[in-house]
Amino acid sequence: MAQALPVTEKIYKLAEKIDETPEVLTVRFSPADEAVIPFDPGMFFMISGIDSASKRCVSRSFSIASDPSSPEMEFYIVKRSHVGTSIEHISHFTESNLGDQYYIKGPYGQFRFDPNENRKVLFVAGGTGLAPFVSMLRHIKVLNSGNDVDLLYSIKFPTEIIRKTELEGYARDLGLKTTITVTRPQEGDGWTGETGHINADMIKKHSPDVVERTCYICGPPTFVKAIKDALTSLGVKPEKISADVWDTGT
Repeated sequence: MAQALPVTEKIYKLAEKIDETPEVLTVRFSPADEAVIPFDPGMFFMISGIDSASKRCVSRSFSIASDPSSPEMEFYIVKRSHVGTSIEHISHFTESNLGDQYYIKGPYGQFRFDPNENRKVLFVAGGTGLAPFVSMLRHIKVLNSGNDVDLLYSIKFPTEIIRKTELEGYARDLGLKTTITVTRPQEGDGWTGETGHINADMIKKHSPDVVERTCYICGPPTFVKAIKDALTSLGVKPEKISADVWDTGT
């Protein structure tokens, strides 16, 4: 069992904002005192700051995408959350400025990956649930640990692939086997890959030796439950399934 890491709160400065996709913003933070908080790939942090509209302190949890050796913390933020056709919430980070200060507290969670313990793995991500897997893949690359990794990644539209070029690089450099499925294909979008939600048949097709793998899942509650059920139906033992559930808060 992984050793518990101390929870620490520090001031970080917003160092970079990138329009990753039409729906997702990448934000990177640098520690004000240049000393980073230790964490394991897969864990999450609480970010607290002052909302510019309400002037109230707001706190939200986000899975970290950085490798533990990185001097910066990287997170993927949904710019706007929707209910039907209406916008329910616009992320504070869409209006934030470089240099703004935030309290970042953590790490939290038992969704932790040790490449030396789990040599053969399946990562299943929904939307910004890709974040912890980017952290894990970056860690594998830094350590040159040679893990056997299958990645199944579900997105709404072809334009919503987070870190597309980086993932392509891992296919070349790490032998990563990536399958992306689009759940809302549109006529003329040019998508020729998998479509529809990840299910048992899709998992078996793209990771036929799944029962031999340790499986990690990250995404919203309904997504995680569906993948857990699919893996169980394929004969994967419960102790080989680890899941991180997040909501759509931004």
